[in-house]
Amino acid sequence: MVSFQLRRAALVVALAAAASSAWSETLDFKQCVSIALAQNPDMTVAQAQIQQAEAAVRQARGNYWPKLNLSLTATRTNDAMNAFGIKLGQREATFGDFGFRDFNSSNPNIFSVAPHDLNYPGNVTNFNPRIELLIPVYNGGMVGDYVKQAQSFVKAAQAGDQVARQQLTENVLKAYQGVHAARAYVQVAQEGQAAAEEYVRISNQLLKQGMAVKSDLLTAKVNLEDVKLKLITARNAEASALDQLHLLLGKPLSEPLDVGEPVMPAMLDGDVDTLRKEALANHQGLQALRSQADGASAAAAAARASKRPQFNVMLRQDWNGKTLNSDASSYTAAGVLTWTAFDGGGSQGAVDRAEAQRMEASAKLDQASNGIAYKVGDAKRQALEAEDKANARKLALEEATEAQRLVKKRYENGLGTMIELLAAQAQLDKARADLVAANYDQAVQRAELKLAVGVLDADKL
Repeated sequence: MVSFQLRRAALVVALAAAASSAWSETLDFKQCVSIALAQNPDMTVAQAQIQQAEAAVRQARGNYWPKLNLSLTATRTNDAMNAFGIKLGQREATFGDFGFRDFNSSNPNIFSVAPHDLNYPGNVTNFNPRIELLIPVYNGGMVGDYVKQAQSFVKAAQAGDQVARQQLTENVLKAYQGVHAARAYVQVAQEGQAAAEEYVRISNQLLKQGMAVKSDLLTAKVNLEDVKLKLITARNAEASALDQLHLLLGKPLSEPLDVGEPVMPAMLDGDVDTLRKEALANHQGLQALRSQADGASAAAAAARASKRPQFNVMLRQDWNGKTLNSDASSYTAAGVLTWTAFDGGGSQGAVDRAEAQRMEASAKLDQASNGIAYKVGDAKRQALEAEDKANARKLALEEATEAQRLVKKRYENGLGTMIELLAAQAQLDKARADLVAANYDQAVQRAELKLAVGVLDADKL
């Protein structure tokens, strides 16, 4: 009977474990980052910006090529001038269209006679298929400058994408480690609850033996209720951390999710000066601003190019007729040289505006460089402080554990008070919680330093 019950219990546990694994997806840190990079809306925005910039390059390069326009115009009119022009285009104009029917050489006022057929041509119909080829020959380098500007924006968008990836990686790390930190707080609260329950049991036992007063038992029970509330708070924090991870991964909050092993980024080697040089040379945020500054310079060059002469060639073939099946064709070939000699300062205003935008982009780059240099130094200091804090919290936990053990033994022997015991336990709980916070801060500050330098990578954490 006992053997059957044991087998049944084992089966129930196995089924529960299987159900848990089937319904809850466990992801390690790299998997979380990979999913976030694929599904997070911020990355969709970054990719869309790259696609926009690449399309702008194709659009700018398109101005190098000839443009072929096809058109078909159908016209019906009795306007005298247009009707006469249409008849000429159809190669069907006659002397009668000039009003020669009204000519009378014997009329002494013949030059005052209004030709009826010329002034009132009647309704005329025309179909005009046209092929027109516009060939750019010289534009003062404006198209090339626009291409350079668009290419610079592509580089800026690509660098911005890398910045977004690193920022998202850090956010995932905070949420991922936040789950582990919350669970560590849950464990601290559970250990505190177990200790509080033990104190209730000890104080009750000592009260029965006449070695404690009733107030000790009541104090121990009040402490137990406080610890239970802390456990509820810790479990709520765990649920909140999992929800934040859901949002970063682009997963529904209702979808079961669990995290794998905790992660601890490696400490970035090098002094502040070395890390600053690396950041100023390679940080993707600065690369994006440099590319934007290059784009602003190209825009200024394009504005200056608009003040130079431009030459284009136009080739056109027309057909005109009363129907589409007409062989009345004509061609036009033209070379067009344009040069805006005076526009009230509009072109110069465009140049001045582009130059001001270039100066603004350059100033933003300098400002960002100084900001990155400061951030690297501050992040390095914060990371070193986090290292020292983690080591100090470990030592504090060891000391608080020993102090609680000694005070507990004194109370059990009737040599201490409940107040002293609870104070020692509170110190122990605080030391445990402080170590959890220090470990979390250590991981985050190491990641912050890598992010500041621009080298945060989930594959090289």
